[in-house]
Formats: sequence, C-alpha cells, structure tokens
Amino acid sequence: MPSPRSLRRVTVLLLLGAVLLSGFIAYALAQRMGQAQIQATGLHRLELYTASLQREISKFAFLPGTLELQKDVVNLLTASADSVPRRHVEGVNAYLEQLNDRAGTLSIYLINLDGRVVATSNWRRPDSFMGEDLRFRAYFRDALSTGAGRLFGIGTTRGEPGYYLASALLDGSRTVGVAVTKVSLDQLEQSWSTVEAPVIVSDENGVVILSSVPDWKFTALKPLDEGTRKAFDQTLQYNRRALKPLDMRVLSDLDQGARVVRVAREGTEMASVYPVTGRFLTQSRALPGTPWTLTVFSHLARADEAAQSYALIATIGAAFLALLAFMLNERRRHVRDRLAAREALQAAHDELERKVEQRTADLSSTNERLQSEVQERTRAEETLRAAQNELVQAGKLAVIGQLATGVAHELNQPLTALRTLSGNSVRFLERGDLKTVQVNLERIAQLADRMGLITGELRSFARKSSGQPQRVEMRAALANALSVLEPRIRQTGALVQMDLSQPEPVAWCDGNRVEQVLVNLINNALDAMQGESAPVVDIRCEQHDDRVQVQIRDHGPGLSPDAQTHLFEPFFTTKGAGEGLGLGLALSAGIVQESGGTLGGSNHPEGGAVFHFTLPAAKVHTQDD
Repeated sequence: MPSPRSLRRVTVLLLLGAVLLSGFIAYALAQRMGQAQIQATGLHRLELYTASLQREISKFAFLPGTLELQKDVVNLLTASADSVPRRHVEGVNAYLEQLNDRAGTLSIYLINLDGRVVATSNWRRPDSFMGEDLRFRAYFRDALSTGAGRLFGIGTTRGEPGYYLASALLDGSRTVGVAVTKVSLDQLEQSWSTVEAPVIVSDENGVVILSSVPDWKFTALKPLDEGTRKAFDQTLQYNRRALKPLDMRVLSDLDQGARVVRVAREGTEMASVYPVTGRFLTQSRALPGTPWTLTVFSHLARADEAAQSYALIATIGAAFLALLAFMLNERRRHVRDRLAAREALQAAHDELERKVEQRTADLSSTNERLQSEVQERTRAEETLRAAQNELVQAGKLAVIGQLATGVAHELNQPLTALRTLSGNSVRFLERGDLKTVQVNLERIAQLADRMGLITGELRSFARKSSGQPQRVEMRAALANALSVLEPRIRQTGALVQMDLSQPEPVAWCDGNRVEQVLVNLINNALDAMQGESAPVVDIRCEQHDDRVQVQIRDHGPGLSPDAQTHLFEPFFTTKGAGEGLGLGLALSAGIVQESGGTLGGSNHPEGGAVFHFTLPAAKVHTQDD
C-alpha cells in the first residue's frame, strides 16, 4: 500500500498537469480568435488602401491622352526636328509647364517615334528632359504597341521615383508620338505612414515600390538572380538600386490567402511610433488595371498578448480550483491530526503561559530600568550640550579679551581725532567758515563709521550661534575672522598670505562657529610668532570633491613633542599664566567634529606649526536636501 506522502505527491502532479493543460488550451483558442479578428480588420484595411491607391492613379490616367487635342502638340510631333521653329517648341514647353503646375504632377513630356523628348514641362531646369533618348523605357514601347503604358520606376535624370502614365498620340489613325505624365505617390505614402499597420505595394518583379515604412521601400520580396538584375540595369527601371531582400520569412499559411510571417529588417522613421519587426499577419490583393500587389501587415503582438492574458487567467483559475481541492483534502487530514495532538498542545500551552508570565515580569522590570537610564542619559546629554555651548561662548569672550588692548588702541585714535575735529568745527563755525566745518563733519562721520565697523565685527563674532548648518563661503568667513583680528595683526606687523582655489570653496556648516575656529587658529599662529621680526601667517583653502580643506601655518618655532601629545586636551596650554585658558584648540576640535569634519596639527617640514581641518562641501548637502 502506498504511503500518504506518495499519494500526496501523485495528486499534486496530476493537478499541476491539469492546470498546465487548461492554460495551453485557453492560449490556443484565444490566439485563433485573435487572429480571426485581426484578419477581418486587415481585409477592411486592404479595401481602403486599394481604393485610395486606385483613386490617386485614376486622377491622372486621362491626362496624357488629352494632349493629342492640342494642335500645336501634334504639329510638333509630326514635323521634323530641323523644321520646327524654336518659338513653336517654347510655346509647347510653356503649355506643358502650365499644365504640370495645375495638375500637380512631377513632369509632363512628349516623346517622338525615335524615342527623343521633344517637349517637357521642366524645360527651364538645368536637368531638363529635353533631347533625352528614352526608347529603352518599357512604358514608351508599351504605348507604341498597345496605345498605353504604365510603369513605376526611378528617373534616370533626377533620381525621383514616380508612376509613369504613357499614352500614344494619334494624328487621325497614325501614331505620331507618346505623351508621358510622371506622378508622385509620396503624399499617399505619407498618409499610410500614420496608420498602425504597415502596408506595401510590390510590382510584377516582386520589388516593393511603395511602403509606409521608408526602410522597406525598394527591397525585394524574393531573391533576385543575376539575370534579372542585369535586365533591370538595362531598363534602368530602378536606376541601379541595390534591391536588398526584405528578410521576411513565412511561418504558416492561413485561409483566404493570409499568412503569418516574421520580419527581421528594422525600419528607421516609423520604428519610433510602431514596431516594424516581429510577427505579422499579411493579406494581399492584386490591384486592378496594374501588375501590382498590395499587402497589409497586421501586428500579431496584441493577439499574442491577449492570448497570453487569457491563458494566464485560465491557468490562475485552474490553479485556484486545484489549490482549493488540495486544501480541502489537506483540511480533512489536518482535522484528524489536530484531534490527535490537541491534548499535547494544551499541555504545552499551559507550560508556555507559565514561562511567558515569568518572562513578562522580568522584561517589565528591565524595561523600567532602561527607561530610567535613558532619561538620565538624555538629561546628561542636554547638560553637556549646554555646557559645551557656554564653553564655546566663553572661548569667544576669551579671544575678545585678548584683543581688548588692540581694540582699545584702534578706538582711541579715532576718539582723539573726533575731539580735535569737533573743537575745531566750533571755532570755524564762530568764524563763519562753513566749508571747513563741512569738511570736518564729513571726517567725523568717516571716523564714526570706522569705529562702528570695529565694534560691529566684535559684536557679530561675540553673538551666540544658532547651531544650524548653512552654505558658508570660506572667503567671507576668512575675511570676517581677519577683521576681528585686524588690530592684533596691525599691532604685531604680521603678513597674512591667503591662497583660495577656484572655484571658491563653499562649506556646509555653522558660519559663526567656523569663524571662531579660524580666529582661534590665526590668533594662536600670531602668539607662536611673538618676538619675530617679520611674522608671516599662510592660509590656504581649497575644495576637493565633497570636502573643503583649510590649512593655517605660522613661521614660529613649531610644536614640541609634549605639545603634540596633548594638543587637543582641555586646559592644556603652552602660554604663560593669565594668557590663555587652554580651551581654544579643544573647542575648535569639537566645533569641527560637530560639523562633520576633522582638525589636526603638526610641524611643517620647512619650520613652524601647521593646523588643518576639513568640512563638508555645500554642494553635497544641497543635492541631498
């Protein structure tokens, strides 16, 4: 007796086979119905295209024969070439030119019995047909033998494709020549190119002469042997075109002459609107009155997609039914197993409940302890952040305190000048010298502006920062820092050399805090060069991809090994008592780190100390934000 597992495996395989078979049957039926619908639509299109092409040709069919009604035309063809006055030839040319313009044809011309063009509508053009020998043209020979000739070909003079309508011209019962009208079918092709289904017209040689797909035109539906190609070269019907194969392969034959084909040759212009490769259903019809065949290519992609959709739906439905049957069978089996395992599950449930209650009590106690630790840590972080902000502000005030002597000196000179100028202005005012008083008042205003600039830079530097990052132009930040330190720089006689890369670096940070970092580093550089006869501070700023790099170098004695070890430790300083708190570099390192950068210091190979820090570039954040 087979085991339950083997029976279950056989059941699954049978259900899977039934599902796949239902999908295959649904696909075949849907594809057959879709092809029948496409075939009916294609027949309707075939009738419309045939009617439009016949209507386009019939508009001009009568035109060549009407020329024998013109006496001047008949006289020109019956007279010898030497005896016809030039004025008479020009008159006929002008008449053909006017007729061609009104009819909207490509050209109209007359051929005598020797095959020479004796009059043409394009007689004014440099590439006129006048005097050409066209006896090799099939339409000329057909017109002489049967009275009418029809041919689609490519002109040998201008290379324009067109449909040639030729009629024999009679003088009584005697044939005196042939009248030819060349008609362009480009407008009809353009109207076909806007429809969804490609359409072609092939001639008796199997060459595509009209096509809604430009790349299919003048291709061959069947391979051409060498003898046929030589015959084409002699008649110049296709003007020595390559006539490459269309690369169309027949997949199957259907009823009513329809075929399923696959086209591998791609189109150029139409390919952007509708696909012109893949599987098509072709339907052909001979064009009455011509040796041409009109063929419509209907896309089978939609029918295939619809068949796939129906097959998918059928497969899903069958799979659902199979799954439902399988689930019902499994449900019966599970009911038996559940009845047998209920007692064991109940016992396990009771044991699990006991463990869950014990574990829940442990987790609740742990959770309360973690919440208390989180609250304590949050308070500690807030206290630390507040203390850090106060330290940053204290660092600013410490720098301002160091600069107080220089600032006082800078302000003392303008104040002394203000006192002198104001006293002089009073005496000049008593004398009535208003011009001198005006000059003194203007100088007083300039001095007041200068004092306001000094105090304004200090006030801007001392204000508390918002802490929010923004776009900071490093040239402006350096200028603000140097403005704050201008009294100190002037007092020490230091030379500040700046080198900024192009384009100018723009950082993403808190501008006020970065200015504090710059003030601290430049101020330290000035401190390191105290007593130097010609102190120099080199500042270099450049941007590499997503980072802005700033380097500040002094030309002092450099950093000692002990200073390099404790460089960024709080309250460590190499200055004398009362000259610093030892917080400048520590605060600067914290500010740069909060901005997403790094701060470092070392000795320069050529002497002196060099500090460098990096910041995120602004362009990275503007793209992410």
